Amino acid sequence: MALALFAGRGELPGLVMAACRARGEPVVLCEMDGVEVSASGDGARLPYRLETLGSLIGTLQARGVDRVAFAGAMTRPALDMAQVDAATAPILARLQPVFARGDDALLREIVAIFEEAGFAVVGVDEVAPGLLPAGGVLTRRQPDGVFEADAARGAEVVAAMGVADIGQACVVAGGQVLAVEAIPGTAWMLRSLMVPEARAGENPVLWAADTVGDMLGDMADWLSGPAASRSGAGRRDPALPQGGILYKAPKPGQERRIDLPVIGPETVMLGAEAGLDGIVIEAGGVMVIDRPRCVELADRLGLVLWVRG
Repeated sequence: MALALFAGRGELPGLVMAACRARGEPVVLCEMDGVEVSASGDGARLPYRLETLGSLIGTLQARGVDRVAFAGAMTRPALDMAQVDAATAPILARLQPVFARGDDALLREIVAIFEEAGFAVVGVDEVAPGLLPAGGVLTRRQPDGVFEADAARGAEVVAAMGVADIGQACVVAGGQVLAVEAIPGTAWMLRSLMVPEARAGENPVLWAADTVGDMLGDMADWLSGPAASRSGAGRRDPALPQGGILYKAPKPGQERRIDLPVIGPETVMLGAEAGLDGIVIEAGGVMVIDRPRCVELADRLGLVLWVRG
């Protein structure tokens, strides 16, 4: 029995590869052209383009692969119809009508294509079950009544977003919705709450470079100092109400074997920089990368990290 892992950006593919290696399970790593994959291992690596996906499926069948998993962030590639091979043309004919729709519709069609080819499509949480934390508050700081009300509001908002197949996260403060996730992702949404402070009139390229340096410096400060030293306060857009939460959960009825939501240390740091009070994720529905580090950071920064049942 062998697994093909369709890998995207970020740490998640590497964690899946490590879990498979620990069990002695062979993995074929499939890397889409133009997607930087950081996962490493001794197994086979197969580069591919969406225009040749049908041929890749045939290769996997010939190698005895019987399971397929998807992990990591991807963006929809631009199609070059001149490079579409004969094995892929029928697949693209099925996918093109759903390209303009939300991610869930597209991913469901991809799952159906692989299942019809004889593969079992498995969720990352099945391959690496340690990524799904048990329910409960993971941090020293506990949610208060306002926090709990914002979490309930966040659940309502994400449920409504799911109906429209838009995103999997939102920011709520005092019952007000401050931001919702779209195609650019959770980090983009959190950064949308912040302003460049006194640098607003400076060269945006230089400001971006400075921001990277500041973030690295802030990370060092956060890891070495108390929560009170966090530099996130003051970067929050003053036009917004203070505090609030990030709420993240799968869409209602989502195909959970693919595109299950994820948070990690970067999410915690950006949440603190955006001036949030904490992060709430749905129990059994959101994976946490490097959970001990996330909890440590949240405790140092004075945030709540709640796996809400």
